[in-house]
Amino acid sequence: MTTQSNLGAQDFTTLIITELEDRVLVRLDRPETRNAIDATMLQELHAVCADLEATPRILILTGTPADPETGTKAFFASGADIAQLLERRRDDALAGINSSLFERIAKLPMPVIAALDGFALGGGGELAYAADFRIGTANLRMGNPETGLGILAAAGATWRLRELVGEPLAKEMLLAGRTLTGSECLAAGLITELVESEGLLDAAHALADRIVRQDPLAVRLTKAVFHAPREAHPLIDTLAQGILFESPAKFERMQQFLDRKNNP
Repeated sequence: MTTQSNLGAQDFTTLIITELEDRVLVRLDRPETRNAIDATMLQELHAVCADLEATPRILILTGTPADPETGTKAFFASGADIAQLLERRRDDALAGINSSLFERIAKLPMPVIAALDGFALGGGGELAYAADFRIGTANLRMGNPETGLGILAAAGATWRLRELVGEPLAKEMLLAGRTLTGSECLAAGLITELVESEGLLDAAHALADRIVRQDPLAVRLTKAVFHAPREAHPLIDTLAQGILFESPAKFERMQQFLDRKNNP
């Protein structure tokens, strides 16, 4: 079932948008550059975030699938657009152009799922790290080659990677340019599921289906509490629980549970 939102009225040139009632599928679409993240794509992803902040839904991010007819391989995002990156100077770096977007994606009210096939390198990797879930294929290649270009991975990798895979592997990726295969990503916990390329979106939608079976408000508050700083706990847990204890969904869902238990 489709739904109306502000996204449908916008003319995107670097993204392909598919809207459903409870989720939005966003396919990065700059195949001529292997989906290098340029200024236009950043602007359009900000527009997606604005819509999902106003109308919370699950976000599924994916890239360009393989094309057997042309022999084109799949890719999520090969990184930032180097031609544009070359022209950026100190003030551009201080503005946090990429990091501000990825942080906004990470803080979206509902979960974000990254469905990854092929290259997810540099800024493409950092975009994926900002998701709540990552599903990949055997063809996935994730890494951060920024130091080889004379810069650092400044859009989240230096701290998100350590949280996701631990310090030793994160340092190997960031300081020695190691790129992980799909199976290595799974072993490291960087992705939660390894699937065939043909079933990648089906797996992402199946995960989204499991999420939407939960209470939306409980999901939103759990995500917010999960990402709160350590010093905010346990106070923030207690306050969020207080909100949920008064929600109509809590009474309805618990009563349904008791009814099923008492009437097997």
